[in-house]
Amino acid sequence: MILQRIKYAALLAGCLLGSAGLRAQQPEELWGKNAEAGQGEKTRWFREAKFGLFLHWGPYSHFAGDIRGKRYYGISEWIMKRDQTPAAEYARLAAGFNPTEYSAEEWVAIAKAAGVKYIVLTAKHHDGFAMWDSKVSDFDIVDATPYKKDPIKDLAAACRKAGIKLGFYYSQFQDWHEPNGGGNNWDFDNAKKDYAAYYRGKSLPQITELLSNYGPLGIIWFDTPGNMSKEESAAFLAKVHQLQPDCLVSSRVGNGLGDFKDFGDGEVPPGVVKGAWEAIFTHNDSWGYSRYDRNFKSPAEMIRLLADVASKGGNLMMNIGPMGNGKFPALSEQYFRATGDWLKRNGEAIYGTDYSPIPPQPWGVMTHRKGTLYLHVFERPANGKLLVPGFSAKVREARFLQGEKGLVYNQAGEDLYIQLPPQLPDERNSVVAVKYAGELKEQTDLPVVVSSNYEKVLLTAQQATLQGKTERKQFTHSYYFGDWKHALCIVGQKSPADVAKYRVRFTEPGQYKITLRYAGDSTHAGRQGVLTVGKGEDYPFQVLFSGNYTTNKRPLLFVDQALSIVTVNAPGEWEIGIRPETEGGELFRLNGVVIEPVR
Repeated sequence: MILQRIKYAALLAGCLLGSAGLRAQQPEELWGKNAEAGQGEKTRWFREAKFGLFLHWGPYSHFAGDIRGKRYYGISEWIMKRDQTPAAEYARLAAGFNPTEYSAEEWVAIAKAAGVKYIVLTAKHHDGFAMWDSKVSDFDIVDATPYKKDPIKDLAAACRKAGIKLGFYYSQFQDWHEPNGGGNNWDFDNAKKDYAAYYRGKSLPQITELLSNYGPLGIIWFDTPGNMSKEESAAFLAKVHQLQPDCLVSSRVGNGLGDFKDFGDGEVPPGVVKGAWEAIFTHNDSWGYSRYDRNFKSPAEMIRLLADVASKGGNLMMNIGPMGNGKFPALSEQYFRATGDWLKRNGEAIYGTDYSPIPPQPWGVMTHRKGTLYLHVFERPANGKLLVPGFSAKVREARFLQGEKGLVYNQAGEDLYIQLPPQLPDERNSVVAVKYAGELKEQTDLPVVVSSNYEKVLLTAQQATLQGKTERKQFTHSYYFGDWKHALCIVGQKSPADVAKYRVRFTEPGQYKITLRYAGDSTHAGRQGVLTVGKGEDYPFQVLFSGNYTTNKRPLLFVDQALSIVTVNAPGEWEIGIRPETEGGELFRLNGVVIEPVR
């Protein structure tokens, strides 16, 4: 048995290795009555931008994971709360924040080279510290540190010059510095707090400063609305739209409001989402700079994640935590620039594109604009023959974006085959542009392609058809504090009628090993299940223990349990089912099914 911690790469692979039958989420499901905001002209620039840069910067960048002689692993921007540093002492320690090597022009030059189209800076995070010369509070970078300058003024000017839209993050409810702000219950009694007074006295006035003093803004990015009422959230939204009608507001203003949807930290939806939305990731694991976090995402991970998010219709906003001195970590600069180099050659397949009408395949994902389908090839099939199923239009041309020579292709019904050369232009992501005439229909019911030309294919929880009381549930967990991971699982299987089924299409005959990937805690271990493959061949199994997932969201551990090898005599569609053998407690938390050709 192999215990696996679900890491980002594994989750991404799960999204990419076949995702047929994923129902698109409609805007009204995300924005409620404000759904038109996600699709209108106002959000057009945002929907076309695709790539943004988040910057978490403040006194926590100076602490870098250490405060009051104690070391904290995990996200550093929460260090005040984690340490329960008294507000007065934190303010005293924050006076050491002196970013003398900060250069707005350098930041923006790196962003420009990386290919990002907008920047969002933490103007005020939960610690209550303002990164500008606020007249509302002296707890700001001009009045409370030796730096004595307003870095936002320079950043706004540099962004305007470079043609990059600027936005500000603002924590509207949490403020650990203020007696009436949310979040600090170690200094201030929650029962005595007047949150309305905080909104009137600090939050809204500071938002007004940001909207009034730095020119046209693209975004106000709110966060953690806490116990704000819908009326209070609406007042913040109205303030932004009053002062800057074209400025967008993130959904974290709360209560179903906002101009675009933000998913959870480190979360990508399992399928297509229509309207304006954003996936937010940090380049390593902490959002603020931590000297103990060196787990930076490689250029390949960034490029593939950007393509995956775009293939579902969204934007990727990737965060850098600048250091306390004002410089970017060296690897962040290097890897963002490498991503920008890829975008210079392949940006046509990202910027201004929409979600793909055809689901991901074992080789990668697709983006789309009318008349062109872009194939983002992450893995070359062993035989070099790329299959695009469900292609209903007429192909006019297929070629790499990095190269002028056309590729040989042929269409057999709605199967498009493209012959790839022995060597791909870019092993991280080679883009094939397929120009077509006619209508390319949106496919929602294709079987998952399984081919012996790939090392393995993962059937995800989202792809299954559910019967009985079976349902899908997302589990959020972390390794270190605040390092959120998300795993979609199939749950609720308690009787033989509770079945998870998959339709698969084997494209070549051969032998294939089938493995279940699941989490089994002490309530699941020992339960009996049945894997059914093809025409009723049953493979009984016993659930193994992988670890207990507790309320403090400790890491969710999965086991890969190999169950059977099946022989496929001819290409065709098969059905795979998983169910409990008898009535009883829940079977397990099924994350997916892995199918591997036997070599």
